[in-house]
Amino acid sequence: MSDHNHEEAHTGPIKTPKQLLIATFLAFVVPVFIIIGLVFYITSAPKPSAGTTNMEKSVSERIQKVGAVEIRDANRPLRSGEDVFKGQCSACHATGAAGSPKFGDAAAWAPRIKTGLNALVNSALKGKGAMSPQGGGDFSDVEIARGAVYMANAAGAKFAEPQPAAAPAAK
Repeated sequence: MSDHNHEEAHTGPIKTPKQLLIATFLAFVVPVFIIIGLVFYITSAPKPSAGTTNMEKSVSERIQKVGAVEIRDANRPLRSGEDVFKGQCSACHATGAAGSPKFGDAAAWAPRIKTGLNALVNSALKGKGAMSPQGGGDFSDVEIARGAVYMANAAGAKFAEPQPAAAPAAK
């Protein structure tokens, strides 16, 4: 037998431990992140809302305009203060809900009446405390003022019922 030491030098792309770590990272960690990214991409496609079968309808409901224009008859007769009270104000003022003064309670209304009609109407239109603004709803500002006068007068005030502003005269 011959003694012949034949050592072949190992030649390959990885020659240092640092290269081994980089190759391991690239071979296992990067593909995991690529798979996660693909899963997110595939699952992020637009889907209809839960319970809807009509995609077009559900999309149109989500992108509808925020506001709307409502055309009213400007010549309709103004509603009385009592009608406004029954339609809008009675929900809270009939029972005293959320600290509102009850209809006809002179003691609760007295400090509010002392502030004057303009302050009462301003509070009714812009809201105060738990009361939300009432202007621009189902009733015009003059009708809301009539409702405030109706409630204040029931508690002892002597305010005159507001009338609509007269149209400017044509020249």
